[in-house]
Amino acid sequence: MKKSITIIVMLLCSVITSQAVSQTLSKKLGQFAKDIASNFDEVSAERKAALEEIGDYMLASITEHNEAQLVIICTHNSRRSQITQAMTYLASEYYGVANVKTFSGGLEVTAFHPNAVAALKRAGFWIEKSASGDNPTYLTTLGKNYSQMLQFSKEYGHQDNPTENFAAIMVCSDADKSCPLVSGADRRFSLPYDDPRYFDGKPAAEQKYDETVATIGKEIFYLVDYVKQQQILVAEANK
Repeated sequence: MKKSITIIVMLLCSVITSQAVSQTLSKKLGQFAKDIASNFDEVSAERKAALEEIGDYMLASITEHNEAQLVIICTHNSRRSQITQAMTYLASEYYGVANVKTFSGGLEVTAFHPNAVAALKRAGFWIEKSASGDNPTYLTTLGKNYSQMLQFSKEYGHQDNPTENFAAIMVCSDADKSCPLVSGADRRFSLPYDDPRYFDGKPAAEQKYDETVATIGKEIFYLVDYVKQQQILVAEANK
């Protein structure tokens, strides 16, 4: 009984910590995070199972290597992979899961698409273009006192990405089919999302990109929340 009460208290502390962290985010991003963190019932059982499998890898990697490195891969590294990378950064900070390092890459180089950049900004991310050109670079952060994350389109084997001790997360079906083996990856997970690019230049583009950001956000938040809860349970069991 005492152990059960202790676990419940620890879980409640985790929720309180998440709420406290969200208050240090940009105001808009903090509200976005609270909203998606309260909608896990919208994530299907099938997707939850896939996310928990990734979470188990992250837990094992943190135990063995003191970090979990995730390389998010899509064909062009322009939309879904960039959004997922940003959401993993946000979720890790929101839930206070340390030593999660997130990267992204593609099978070819294009650019971080302006519609994806704009959708993340509407969610509350602070994103600043740091260099122009055909493939601009952007500095992404969550608010004051947060580190900046460099985002630009690159191949998944780019020098900025890890070459070992990482999991490859395939977020588009084309890359999933075209790249059955990711060199250096410990594990490869399929987590495809619908491509919002089909709405580029159409009246519904903004809505569809916002929906993509929300969908990816909910699932990545579920993933990192799962990791956090498992860490709490393991810590209690080891006392």
